[in-house]
Amino acid sequence: MHRLLARSVRFLRHIPIALSLLAGFTAMPALAVPVETTAPFAYVVEFDTGAVLYDKRGTEQFGPASMSKLMTAYMLFDALKRGDLKMSDTFHVSEKAWSTQGSKMFVDINTAVAIEDLIRGIVIQSGNDACIVVAEGMAGSEEAFAERMNKKAQEIGLTDSNFVNASGWPDPNHRMTAKDLATLARRLISDFPEYYHFYSEREFTYHGIKQGNRNPLLYRTGSGVDGLKTGHTEEAGYGLTASAIRDGRRVIMVLHGMTGMQERADQTGIVLDWAFREFGNYTIAAPGTVLGEAPVWMGAEKTVPLTVESGFLVTLPRAERQNIVARAVFNGPIAAPIAAGQQIGELVVDIPGMPQARAPLVAGKAVGELGFGGRIAAALSHFIFGSS
Repeated sequence: MHRLLARSVRFLRHIPIALSLLAGFTAMPALAVPVETTAPFAYVVEFDTGAVLYDKRGTEQFGPASMSKLMTAYMLFDALKRGDLKMSDTFHVSEKAWSTQGSKMFVDINTAVAIEDLIRGIVIQSGNDACIVVAEGMAGSEEAFAERMNKKAQEIGLTDSNFVNASGWPDPNHRMTAKDLATLARRLISDFPEYYHFYSEREFTYHGIKQGNRNPLLYRTGSGVDGLKTGHTEEAGYGLTASAIRDGRRVIMVLHGMTGMQERADQTGIVLDWAFREFGNYTIAAPGTVLGEAPVWMGAEKTVPLTVESGFLVTLPRAERQNIVARAVFNGPIAAPIAAGQQIGELVVDIPGMPQARAPLVAGKAVGELGFGGRIAAALSHFIFGSS
């Protein structure tokens, strides 16, 4: 594609890449059909690729209500995975935990409750009392636990969240964003797959009181939803952070600020169906597939093949597959010697209506350096002919 430049000056190169996923594809109407939602806040993200499919005020802070219990669960799962706690361990129920208001697990004062029961009390029953029991058991007080939540939140990429309690009880300083909730949901699923099953359980009985999971989409046939958490306060309205998987593809959705339970159930179902219908995941390049050639400076070979090391999956509007443009971007020529697997540049994919997708481009094989005589010959060739 490009002739070897017999000089050491390097230029930014853009080499078009032909994509096999376009072969035999019939043109369709342009762009994904837009979706409208009455939810004041909405954020939808593809689990595998991280592609943002929908963003409505996604970085504006709000009171997350019980959806912030996802962070409390994250703290508990993290301690379990590290081995600091066991499912059979118990925490003491203080008067503060027992007397707390709002949704409850109905723990008894001065009793010991197993961590496994507390998880279900938080995840299924949305118990404020269970959250305080966990906070006090892990950190000594709810305030100290909130400090730990904030520290961990920064570590896992929640850039616009602040926690002052373990339950999401209304407080002007207790804030999250739809984007942060989606990030937290994604981290819960990827970091703790062994504990994620709790979110799909539909009911839990404790102290003789059976309560159902408040996630409305768990009960909807064909939704594919297998978690995560609802939230509601008078100030915040009704919200849902949910994840669904259909045909092996997982989507995470956050909607918040709706006026009632029925609106929440309807709107979340509409947006989720839209995300699966209008978008798909496509393999742009398989590992080891040669996508192009880059010129080599002073190498035993004139070019080096470009490939991706681990494959490249992107999320695309289904109607836009034929309109995407891929190119290899690198500074060239590439100076020899070149090691197999050495990063050369990036594979950049332009997707209509979405941010660019990028993946590292690496050398498909090693290219040795020219010997002394070869370097002299190359230099003379450039001096005489201007190129080699």
